[in-house]
Amino acid sequence: MPRLILFNKPYDMLSQFTDRGRETARATLSDCISVPGVYPAGRLDRDSEGLLLLTDDGRLQAQIADPRFKLPKTYLVQVEGEPDDAALTALRRGVTLKDGPTRPAEADRIADPQLWPRNPPIRVRKSIPDSWLRLTIHEGRNRQVRRMTAAVGHPTLRLVRWSVGEWTLDGLASGEWREIIV
Repeated sequence: MPRLILFNKPYDMLSQFTDRGRETARATLSDCISVPGVYPAGRLDRDSEGLLLLTDDGRLQAQIADPRFKLPKTYLVQVEGEPDDAALTALRRGVTLKDGPTRPAEADRIADPQLWPRNPPIRVRKSIPDSWLRLTIHEGRNRQVRRMTAAVGHPTLRLVRWSVGEWTLDGLASGEWREIIV
């Protein structure tokens, strides 16, 4: 039976178990997870937080990570400014990035979610408000959500992946993990 671990990856942690070739080692998955034989199914950038799935099953890893399977990935995104209806419509239709157009996304304004504090906190600018979006995509290009929000004029300040497919962060604090049966 395949193992599947749901991990709430903290900010400033690499989505890998080692950090070779640097004088100063950065935080890695091995700082929180000591389960042998599991590997990340997909990536989450060092400056992003939230759900990272790990498994010991290659087929399951491919189904989670490969965009052909179109597993929805939902992000809670704190952005600079307050996106208007035109910005949300653009995200919903898909925006054109340097590597081509994105697929349509689900995009909604949401109230500030009750999340763990980020360390370090985001930069706050008194003259520019910030707001939160829930954005669901069905692909996974490099830094895609950040590039999409920037394309509609609202740079990302904080990015938290809340769910991948049916799996969510619900009940997991930053740095915590749990194994589930698949």
